[in-house]
Amino acid sequence: MSEIVPTLLQVAVLVAALALTVPPLGRLLAHAYTSPRHLAVERVTYRVLRVDPDADQHWRTYAMSVLGFSLVGVLVLFAFGRLQQHLPLSLGFAALPADGAWNTAVSFVTNTNWQWYSGEAALGHLMQMSGLTVQNFLSAGVGMAVAAAFARGLARRGGAGRVGNFWADLVRTVLRVLLPIALVAAVLLVATGVVQNLAGPHLVDTLTGGHQAITGGPVASQEAIKELGTNGGGFYNANSAHPFENPTPLSNLFEIFLILLVPFAMAWAFGLIVGDRRQGVAVLTVMGLLLAVSVALLTWAEMAGPGTAPQLAQGALEGKEQRFGTAGSALFAAATTGTSTGAVNTMHDSLTAPGGGVALFNMMLGEIAPGGVGSGLYGMLVLAVVTVFLCGLMVGRTPEYLGKKIGQREIVLVAAYVLTTPVLVLVGSAVALTASDGLAGLQESGPHGLTEAVYAVTSASNNNGSAFGGLTSGTPFWNTLLGLCMLLGRFLPMVVVLALAGRFATQPRLPAGAGTLPTHRPLFVVLLAGVALVVVGLTYVPVLALGPIVESLS
Repeated sequence: MSEIVPTLLQVAVLVAALALTVPPLGRLLAHAYTSPRHLAVERVTYRVLRVDPDADQHWRTYAMSVLGFSLVGVLVLFAFGRLQQHLPLSLGFAALPADGAWNTAVSFVTNTNWQWYSGEAALGHLMQMSGLTVQNFLSAGVGMAVAAAFARGLARRGGAGRVGNFWADLVRTVLRVLLPIALVAAVLLVATGVVQNLAGPHLVDTLTGGHQAITGGPVASQEAIKELGTNGGGFYNANSAHPFENPTPLSNLFEIFLILLVPFAMAWAFGLIVGDRRQGVAVLTVMGLLLAVSVALLTWAEMAGPGTAPQLAQGALEGKEQRFGTAGSALFAAATTGTSTGAVNTMHDSLTAPGGGVALFNMMLGEIAPGGVGSGLYGMLVLAVVTVFLCGLMVGRTPEYLGKKIGQREIVLVAAYVLTTPVLVLVGSAVALTASDGLAGLQESGPHGLTEAVYAVTSASNNNGSAFGGLTSGTPFWNTLLGLCMLLGRFLPMVVVLALAGRFATQPRLPAGAGTLPTHRPLFVVLLAGVALVVVGLTYVPVLALGPIVESLS
């Protein structure tokens, strides 16, 4: 009971901060994606890239730009890892193994930021700054650009499949939104005590009379975009549980705020792009409701942990930093799995069985509550199309969303999007649990061991990046399997979303009629939330029953 008041106070402050900042950021995003004017620094960037920012790309061209740009990112980051020992500021660290360099390159380019290594013991400053941090900006920008293209497809009134210009969307996202906010956030993080330097390891005397080398580095600058871009890859192995990354309860709350800021603002921007702010508010409301339920359940699970020790301590304290408390850890865990962030301030392997199940379920939702930067919005909009389609079937009318008819071709694309990630999760988990190399990485047996494997594959396929720490994933088998899940889980849905945006962009925008389902009212909010839960429930309940549910009951 002692944490109830601080918990409610944290939530109230967080909600108030988001309420004050989401609308203006949403307006900034909408202006960035609709304004015909280019800033001077943007024009210079286009000349360097040798692209025409005013060319209105067909969805196929847009998709090829996304894939080509991302492929270059993978190759550059792979080269960073393999050549690290020859780079300046390497701190004497050796090159990453081929499978590890592949996994890391794919991980950061896909906005997953899965880390099989200990950052302070494997990566030099140059790779952290010029490799990982740069990709934190670019991968976030790619996701936001695709979401903008999808919103543009819904807003247009017959555009021959053209959905905008990827290069303009990417450059504007990075230069107008991510860089300025990340700069301010990094300064504020330094003010709370987060480290920012280029120092090598410092030798300190421990309480037991020994010596320990503590690595400093450009932590705050990476931490800011790590959270803002829902990336999640930490400078240190302990991620946001490390005091150099997240030293105080104030920095903890600020990092949660950064995680949630852009995903909610993207929903607000969507309403402005399609010309009806109520549509964005409805999507934002569903995101907020699902997140609120997740926070409540996870907090309850961790504060009412089973066993004598948790009851005496008024919470399950194993694997948690006491400077944050149980509630602060649960709030962070819900935010990081409700988005595609994957940063952690507590060890998820130490969550109670119901708490770990909630975190896993958040990712299985497709991370739409509120989801990653960009990916959360277009994931929720695809489910909105599913909701409208089902409601149209029930009343016998041709379904439409924002004046765009949903026919056979559109629903085939929607089905492909909805099925892609579950196929990756279930097939990937089956491979991991039947291969000897996969089983060798599990620390536990029984239901918890099953959850370790399923959590890892789910995290990779949904581009989250968090993990149950009991899994030994830095092996050729796991690096390869999870790398494939990240790659396919990121770009197959993106291509489907862009194809769907192209289909919508070719259609005229029909006026609302008597049979049109209003998609901005409370009824639609309830229906959309219900569809999201039902889709996940029908897909994943069997595997959840064998993992966290059985463990909770045992």
